[in-house]
Amino acid sequence: MHAIMADLTVSVTELKRNFASILAQADDQPVAVLNHNRPEAYLLSAAHYERLVTHLEDLEDAARVRERSEGPFIEVSLDDL
Repeated sequence: MHAIMADLTVSVTELKRNFASILAQADDQPVAVLNHNRPEAYLLSAAHYERLVTHLEDLEDAARVRERSEGPFIEVSLDDL
């Protein structure tokens, strides 16, 4: 069984027929697009996608900070800069 990670689901056929109304109904939430009753894709609004990408970038930055917090460190004076 495939987990569906959205509250709203539509079939591929329904999405083709009613794209605009499905986007309006989704109201900035993800929509699972089903093909033969299995999730084939997820439809996201542009705003939702942009928030998701920003969140992932923040997580990557936080991981990089944790990795580098142990060093090695290079001593530099302000005069050298």
